[in-house]
Amino acid sequence: MTNNDKQHLLDLRYLRMARIWSENSYCTRRHVGALVVKDKMIISDGYNGTPSGFPNICEDENGITYPYVLHAEANAITKLARSSNNSDGSTLYVTASPCIECAKLIIQAGIKRVVYGEKYRLEDGIRLLERANIEVIYLNPNENESK
Repeated sequence: MTNNDKQHLLDLRYLRMARIWSENSYCTRRHVGALVVKDKMIISDGYNGTPSGFPNICEDENGITYPYVLHAEANAITKLARSSNNSDGSTLYVTASPCIECAKLIIQAGIKRVVYGEKYRLEDGIRLLERANIEVIYLNPNENESK
């Protein structure tokens, strides 16, 4: 097995773990999970939801997401700010492609790879990451489920 094969298997596993982590979200419209991995260790995690101290309600009575709801990537990256870890050179695994706002955070956090499992209709976040020379990989998390 080549190093590329091993990395592909690791990418699939971490992406499946991010999908499981997304189950912690209280949002009803969409569950998104994220993991930050450095040197084969998970150094942070996040899922979409409200800021600390807010009620765990993400949408109003019309199903519209509140503007203060944090994306999974933002939660994972800001959690690092409260820890002794840093994300320089790490990989972000996220169940949905990053938006432009999260892409800016990813760039500033020094993350060098992003592996995502679901395409979003807007691709401006992906384009910004590529422009910043961050390796961006789309992997269908349903591939190779048994591995």
